[in-house]
Formats: sequence, C-alpha cells, structure tokens
Amino acid sequence: MSLKVEHLDLQRADISGSKWQEVRAEELDIDNVSLAKTKINNANMSGITLFDVNLSGLSISDANLTGMSIDGAQWGGAHFKHIGYGNKDQLENGHTAANPPVQITSCNLEDAVVRETNLRGVSIEGCDIEGLTINGVDISALLRQHKVELS
Repeated sequence: MSLKVEHLDLQRADISGSKWQEVRAEELDIDNVSLAKTKINNANMSGITLFDVNLSGLSISDANLTGMSIDGAQWGGAHFKHIGYGNKDQLENGHTAANPPVQITSCNLEDAVVRETNLRGVSIEGCDIEGLTINGVDISALLRQHKVELS
C-alpha cells in the first residue's frame, strides 16, 4: 500500500498482519484498532504517543530512542540488549548534550540481571539494595560493614 495524506484517522478496525509501505501522513490517529502482527519498517515515528496499548511481544531493532519516556508500564520478561548512545557495534564514549544520560526512576528491578554493561559513573540514590550483588559481592552487606567500621 502506497499512501500520502495529510491526516489519516483509523477507528474501530482490524488491520492485523497488514503490510504498509510508503505511507506518509503528517497526522495519524488510531483508535480502537487491532494492529497485531503488523510490521512497520523504515518509519519516522518521532513525537508518537501511545496510550493504553498492549505491546507484549514488541520487538524494536536499530531504533533511535533518544528522549523516549515510558511511564506506568509492566515489563516482566523485558530484554534490553545493545542499547547505548550510538552504533551497537562501537564502544560508547558517554553521553553528550545530544545524548543525555538515561534515568531510571521508581522502577522495580527486583531479580533483574545486568550483564556485560557499562555502568561507569552510575549513581544509585534512595534505592532498596538488599541482596544486590556485583560480581558475587553482596553490596548491602558491604555497606553495613562499612557503616560499622565508620562508627
């Protein structure tokens, strides 16, 4: 399907499994529409707002997520891999004004696994770290020991 419109409004439709190519719409309003198993390739989705959506099984590859905000979502079983400020095949040089630091606030990371990840300069503030281990070292126990030694 090749389509160029200024405003496209889809309501109460089932277009599951559809394939869209060369769709250009300045505004696209989708309300109560099933898009299950739809593939979107090479799309500019800047400024998109998703509300009350089921994204289970969502796969995002080779995407620019700069400035993305996720609020009030469930993420059990989510897997984040090769995410940084640039090319996934290159070493990261840190954040810049164009690539501000990632912020994780009020999230449940209980039993999460962080593996082979650059945590240089990470600040952990006001978090429950009971049972947090880094390379097998119990950090909460280490901090308790440190407090005793300071007393």
